[in-house]
Amino acid sequence: MQETILIKLGELVLKGLNRKTFESTLLKNIRRRLSGLGDFEVKSAQSTIYVIPKTEESDLDAAEERIGKIFGIVSYSRACVAEKDLAAIREAAGEYLRDELLDAATFKVETKRSDKKFPYTSPEISEDVGAYLLEQYPHLSVNVHEPDLIVRVEVRDFGAYVHGNPRPGAGGIPVGTGGKAAILISGGIDSPVAAWTMAKRGVELTAIHFASPPYTSQRAEEKVVRLLEKVSEYSGRMEMITVPFTHIQEEILAKCPEELFTIIMRRFMMRAAEKIARKTGCQALITGESLGQVASQTIQAIACTDAAAHLPIFRPLIGSDKAEIVATSYKIGTYDISIEPYEDCCTVFTPKHPRTRPILHIVETAEMALDAEALIDECLQNLKYTKIGWRRRTDRED
Repeated sequence: MQETILIKLGELVLKGLNRKTFESTLLKNIRRRLSGLGDFEVKSAQSTIYVIPKTEESDLDAAEERIGKIFGIVSYSRACVAEKDLAAIREAAGEYLRDELLDAATFKVETKRSDKKFPYTSPEISEDVGAYLLEQYPHLSVNVHEPDLIVRVEVRDFGAYVHGNPRPGAGGIPVGTGGKAAILISGGIDSPVAAWTMAKRGVELTAIHFASPPYTSQRAEEKVVRLLEKVSEYSGRMEMITVPFTHIQEEILAKCPEELFTIIMRRFMMRAAEKIARKTGCQALITGESLGQVASQTIQAIACTDAAAHLPIFRPLIGSDKAEIVATSYKIGTYDISIEPYEDCCTVFTPKHPRTRPILHIVETAEMALDAEALIDECLQNLKYTKIGWRRRTDRED
């Protein structure tokens, strides 16, 4: 029995004259994510994307799993393909959905007839298939309001398709349609969730990670790589750029007031990240900050941080509480990695009493003790690049 995957689009159908561009990007993303799983034809017609295995070696199970994590898809269904013949459709429904029908107590049939040349109307098809299934599975009864199973029949140009309840997709819009931005990624819970959230809005990601050896270990950096690999299951491939940050932190610690350490450190991160972002074609920066969660995330502290950069800074979690962020991290598979006990550079040299309401001109005066440009240029001379989400992860250094 021939199978295919039918993909339904979400808000893409509302994009008007830009819809073709969004659909083209989604088709490209699907083909890229299915590479290595066999030979698939991916095509679009009548507001549906068809993923058709061309050989027996094509791994439809793995394809279905990956499709469920591609942004731009509202739902998808694994379906059998039947001839456009009423007898063939009802027999396909009884055979293909056998396990679901045996497990259900109630059902109904819903039909969508996109091919208006087919000689039966949607209600006639539903009635015929429903009567056949009641005969074949006498334990079943019809419930049109809250059935255990909806048997779905779609009569389309390419054939008739039978499937059960669709599975929810990842939603959002296709990655690559929302521009490109740099996510400041740590080993904590928040920043991977922020990366996932912006990718869901179509943003192509570049990751920037600040490392402070020997205060942070290689395991801490590997932890961030594993976090990004989880995110890349949804966002697609990206590059992680590791910035050596030890000297800058040591200089801040030695020459600036202790209570301003965190805010000055974050301002240096923004300066360095902005230079990297511009070099890599990114149009914005992204952080995982949530208002009031820690001392550096008050309105006053955020304002001081923003003043150090000129690119837009997106904070998709700014209004989220910790429980919401943790729930999302469980959903995308990053939580267990995030809580591994490897320190990142944001927790190194944390002051006992950080200033929660810093004043910009005081912060800028304190920074005058540092040669900011020289320090940033120095750390940008030794960047490390790691490819995330490619079939084989590779590293290079500049």
